[in-house]
Amino acid sequence: MKQLVLAGGGHAHVHVLAALAAAPFADTQVTLVSPYPCQIYSGMLPGWIAGHYAIEDCSLALAALAGRAGARFVQTACTGLDLDAKQVRCASGENIAFDYLSLDTGPVADPSQPTGTAAHGLPIRPIEGFVAAWPGLLEKARQDDFKLAIVGDGAAAVELAFAIQTRFAAEGLNHARLTLVGSNPQPLAGFPFLMRRKAIMLLAAQGIEHLGGRRALALLPGHVRLDDGSEIAADAILVATGAAAPEWPAASGLATDEAGFIRVNAKQQSRSHPFVFAAGDVAAYADSRPKSGVFAVRAGPPLAENLRAICQGQTLKPWQPQKRALYLLSTGRKYALAAWGGFSISGAWVWRWKDGIDRRFIAQFGA
Repeated sequence: MKQLVLAGGGHAHVHVLAALAAAPFADTQVTLVSPYPCQIYSGMLPGWIAGHYAIEDCSLALAALAGRAGARFVQTACTGLDLDAKQVRCASGENIAFDYLSLDTGPVADPSQPTGTAAHGLPIRPIEGFVAAWPGLLEKARQDDFKLAIVGDGAAAVELAFAIQTRFAAEGLNHARLTLVGSNPQPLAGFPFLMRRKAIMLLAAQGIEHLGGRRALALLPGHVRLDDGSEIAADAILVATGAAAPEWPAASGLATDEAGFIRVNAKQQSRSHPFVFAAGDVAAYADSRPKSGVFAVRAGPPLAENLRAICQGQTLKPWQPQKRALYLLSTGRKYALAAWGGFSISGAWVWRWKDGIDRRFIAQFGA
């Protein structure tokens, strides 16, 4: 029996599990390794915060998916690889042997986060940690004159701000004040002009302040210190800055790009170790793509085909990721923005469109 290990329960690997459930790989024992029993679908997280979904609506039960796929589920984190011995090193202390390995562990929090983040901030990654901490933050917001600072002004930070403000309004917490702190002059840098303009208008309409052109240097008890020497008061601080690669792929000897993401070829194989595959945010493609769940989801079906092929001694097929992706950004109140290349639209119907896409994704892999 060949041993195939799937490290991480990301968007691409749920497609692999579905393919296994439909037709098992011949003479192959599959093991799924993940630190969490459920994957929280990031596309629906803002809707859960806003109160549109229950947490069960946005979760995929990885143990159940593995069971239907005939795979063994091991709840632990991958912390390193022994590529010579072909073993996955786990946080539990267990070493799991493999013939072929697929990595879909996702990114980690950006190490360039402000000092004091661990002590005084709540990072959005890992999502499971944020989900566990959210009820406590919501309860804290009931105090008088509550101030919340969100470090970051990209898509994740802006969606987070809209969702939280919507939830605060629904809970009657109209005294709470939200501030986005970002190094860009305007939020959503890199998105189409019309999308940015609409987002700025909606942020202002919902009373969310954006402090642009300033970088958070340090998180301290009760305030955030900025690079211009000023400070802003904050009773709670969320950190929603960019994604970074984990350290262990490069430390294990896999070929990585300058940021530490795993270099793969068109067949999603490691460029240095062809018995290792990588997909989703942890992978670096020759033609670089943004770190987005859209690309991770699309990587799943071709990854499943090539893992089946290599386990069965068949020819692997190249895959070309799409150059552009549809971005759908919720603004909290069942209204959303959409961008495709330089084109942008918005409306309540866009939110319904996004809601339908998200619900179908979950239903595709649900119990």
